[in-house]
Amino acid sequence: MRLLVVEDDPDLNRQITAALEEAGYAVDRAYDGEEGHFLGDTEPYDAIVLDIGLPKKDGISVLEQWRRDGRTAPVLILTARDRWSDKVQGFDAGADDYVAKPFHMEEVLARLRALLRRATGHASSELLCGPVRLDTRAGRVTLDGNAIKLTSHEYRLLAYLMHHQGRVVSRTELVEHMYDQDFDRDSNTIEVFVGRLRKKLGSDLIQTVRGLGYVLASPGGA
Repeated sequence: MRLLVVEDDPDLNRQITAALEEAGYAVDRAYDGEEGHFLGDTEPYDAIVLDIGLPKKDGISVLEQWRRDGRTAPVLILTARDRWSDKVQGFDAGADDYVAKPFHMEEVLARLRALLRRATGHASSELLCGPVRLDTRAGRVTLDGNAIKLTSHEYRLLAYLMHHQGRVVSRTELVEHMYDQDFDRDSNTIEVFVGRLRKKLGSDLIQTVRGLGYVLASPGGA
């Protein structure tokens, strides 16, 4: 899953990004409203963390423009604790949730997990597909109850397919949602990670749909 952090405070931006990357996400960063608007308008993010008080273009204006342009990625806004009006403005502009500064990073992570679940139609933090269980809170994968060790890219690939279980996902889409902006993207590596996951989790878990991509479906049907 790929996220965007738009926050002008370099230290806070770095802290949020580090926490998200440690949790298994690919993360892009922006430090002002113009850069944030451009990235959110041109890249397919699964969710966005957006500060309201940004230079060059404020967060509310950025969010309103995204929504006018049909950008539907879930947005978590960051607000000052004593500015309830910011929260109201944010929701009216199209925000999905908010966190007030100062905040605990675990709250940001939990709210983002909830936004990602809702955006893909999941109610629980644990995603299931046959004998495979992915705990989004712990970043843990088990097969028949036994922990399976995955690399960061294997985890991102599996997490994206499990969030979109039953839908055919193209290699291009996987590349766009697995890697951050600066990563040297190569769609051929997707086949490598799929092969590794099949060896670790079973050859039937990820099915190839010739000419279209991959689909993850429970035994007996999608």
